[in-house]
Amino acid sequence: MKLYPIFADLARRAVLVVGGGAVAERKATALLAAGAQVTVGAPTVTPGLQRLVRQGRLAHRAGEFSPAWLDYAWLVIAATDDHALNARVAELAALRRVFVNVVDDAGLSSFQVPAVIDRAPLVVAISSGGAAPMLARLVRERLETLLDHSLGPLAQLAARLRKRIRRRHPDLAARRRFYTQLFTGPVAALLRKGQTAQAAAAAEQALRAAVVEPAGSVVLVGAGPGDPGLLTLRGLRALNEADVILHDRLVSAEVLELARRDAERIEVGKQAGNHHATQDEIHALLLEHAQAGRRVVRLKGGDPFVFGRGGEELEFLRDHGIPYEVVPGITAALACAAHAGVPLTHRDHAQSVRFVTAHCRESLDVLDWRALAQERQTLAVYMGVAGLADLQRQLLAHGRAATTPFALVENGSRTNQRVVTGTLADLSERAEAHAVHSPALLILGEVAVMAGRLAWFGAPPVGEAPGAPPRLRTVRAAPITAQPVRRRA
Repeated sequence: MKLYPIFADLARRAVLVVGGGAVAERKATALLAAGAQVTVGAPTVTPGLQRLVRQGRLAHRAGEFSPAWLDYAWLVIAATDDHALNARVAELAALRRVFVNVVDDAGLSSFQVPAVIDRAPLVVAISSGGAAPMLARLVRERLETLLDHSLGPLAQLAARLRKRIRRRHPDLAARRRFYTQLFTGPVAALLRKGQTAQAAAAAEQALRAAVVEPAGSVVLVGAGPGDPGLLTLRGLRALNEADVILHDRLVSAEVLELARRDAERIEVGKQAGNHHATQDEIHALLLEHAQAGRRVVRLKGGDPFVFGRGGEELEFLRDHGIPYEVVPGITAALACAAHAGVPLTHRDHAQSVRFVTAHCRESLDVLDWRALAQERQTLAVYMGVAGLADLQRQLLAHGRAATTPFALVENGSRTNQRVVTGTLADLSERAEAHAVHSPALLILGEVAVMAGRLAWFGAPPVGEAPGAPPRLRTVRAAPITAQPVRRRA
């Protein structure tokens, strides 16, 4: 069945819903949202429909169905659990040339109610012609992730300016270029940020401009830990709008697969001892592509503002007048801890958590080791694989108990995740024995022992039997001298 798509204006028009159950309530509520004058006909109705009647929002015709109910109706929905009654309503409505929908019965219906994505005044409707309603709903769910809620205000702004745009750009090609800039450039970006007044001002400025120039911008996006299911909806939308993607080495291939197919991908990853691009080179690439009018996504593993140098990149963009926005991501500490079954804080054992980076000796030298060695706190150490021996030695020397548990999470949230557990006394030895490599996050503190009993994702932790009871009592031990581990690329 091929249907002719149509959007009906039901404002102040009479619509009849036959039935008083939960389905009828759902249909009546949607019709009221469209401004229809709704009458529900049924012997009894749900408490929700009763409430709407008391509020004066709809009328209720109590009793058995009568053909007279169809008088003056523009549209009818049959939502009873009586097939014969639904068929009779459909037959009588057809004789009166009134469109009718029988819920879950495409054969009796003269119109279908689609799955709807509401970004009013922009509305997207999906229909399978009644053949596969669940498929239509699945398509709607996927499109929901791609269509930002700022599209509604953007459509309203375009409607207010429509006549002026036509006068300013009578040539159709020029008008199309203006609308492309309006819908994809700085105005749309300002609305995504919730800056309505600034968006209106930017639209006015663009309308006064003599030439429609492409406007470049940068979106700083956190890609999360690697599992594409943990990418935010706004991050996904940014990837689908990108012309150019500058991505780090740690961004997974599965996340990159979600991006717009024809977007240019440039790897700018940095790794200990192996820099593909310096920070200055990354800045130059951001500037080059944005000034060329392209929509640039700077895609970073985890969150761009947690040891990601996102702040430096925003300062550079601001100094050069490049519009930007930020989409946060799930940082490694949260993702690795969750996938290893380790709560970063615990009411009885850890009242605070510290995020620490240990990617080089310079970063280790500036840390407050006395504060980091305190008990009843959790350390989440980023980029620390190459410096585990130094980290271990400093913590022991400053009083952290040798029996303090740790969980070393490699490739957290990914299909090849590994978790190595033990105590601070054997941290570097166990990491070397199991050849742990980057990306890996160290969780150290009393709560880390829970990886042995709360693990749920991937293989069981190495070094702790699943379900083992937590060992949360700490015992002081003398500092030890550990051999440094071999640095790995």
